[in-house]
Amino acid sequence: MNQTNYLKLFSIVAFLALASVSCWATAESLHLLLSSWPTIMCWIVTVCFFVIASLGTKMIVDSLNQKIYMEKRGMNLVLGIIILVVFWLVCSLPTNTHTFFYRTVINDKVTTDISTTCGYLGQIKNNSNNKKQASLKVNELKNSLDALLGELEAEIMNEANPGFGPKSKEIFRKFAKLLCVDKLEPLAIKGTSKQDRQKLCDAYRTKFYILADSRANNIMNNIMTPNAENLKETKAIEQNLHIVKLSIDNGTIDLNDADDIKDVCDKLNQGYNTVKKNKDFVNFSSKEDEMLYTADNPVTKVKRMISVFDVWEDFLNGQYAGHGFAFWIVISILVDVAAFIFFDIAFKKREMM
Repeated sequence: MNQTNYLKLFSIVAFLALASVSCWATAESLHLLLSSWPTIMCWIVTVCFFVIASLGTKMIVDSLNQKIYMEKRGMNLVLGIIILVVFWLVCSLPTNTHTFFYRTVINDKVTTDISTTCGYLGQIKNNSNNKKQASLKVNELKNSLDALLGELEAEIMNEANPGFGPKSKEIFRKFAKLLCVDKLEPLAIKGTSKQDRQKLCDAYRTKFYILADSRANNIMNNIMTPNAENLKETKAIEQNLHIVKLSIDNGTIDLNDADDIKDVCDKLNQGYNTVKKNKDFVNFSSKEDEMLYTADNPVTKVKRMISVFDVWEDFLNGQYAGHGFAFWIVISILVDVAAFIFFDIAFKKREMM
């Protein structure tokens, strides 16, 4: 008898301990998802759901135990399974996994999201993408110019085909198109000796380099830039995100606090919308980022982390491969199943003699 009482007492204590862990995890997940709800309300809902789920497991166990008397055994089994599915499989298990996983990865997720967003905001602020594109055009101009000069010099130095013939004219048309001029006239330098032809080549090289420099300056001077208002907004939001990162590092912002993480999401959302507004000045690192930042209603990566629905959707789509999500599913199952076992032991019905 004493052994039975000790076992029952131990089972009750073990159930309460494991149930506390499970209820805490569920309440945390609910509060992240529904930050407007008071914490106590999340706890009340969670405790009620877990107790109901525990009663559901007991109904299943009792209905399968042929050594005890029970009316409507089949109905109790079906009802117990429905209760377990609704209150544990649908509610407790997903939210517990969410909380365990969230606390493991949120710091890295926020750091990466802030860093990526600030990088794109920096491109807008410095107009680095368009400057880079313009520099590439200038380099391409110079390379094309050197290639055409090589063709022209080869034609001029060809003793078997002297004069300004059809091929030379075609090369000049290419020069005019490359340098964005209407027409280029040949130089009036006479002479057919090798020295005279080399002198003509040098003169053309000097002339075309001058025109190319003018074209390059025109390209660099006509770079599209963000308007002053957007530039001011970009600088302010980038500064806000740097302040958020510093606050996280010094512990002022707690990423596990529902209100704090909501503020972080709001700041990041401002950054996403600013990047979307100025997308013409951004060189996205991937197609995924481009789709994410330019969506009709951009949702930050951190914002998805605070929603149990979005986290499970991303997991099922394979986005958390190698991040240990399956491990936390197993931990959640073990914690709850252990609690249910101790609940069934603590409140086990006396068997018929």
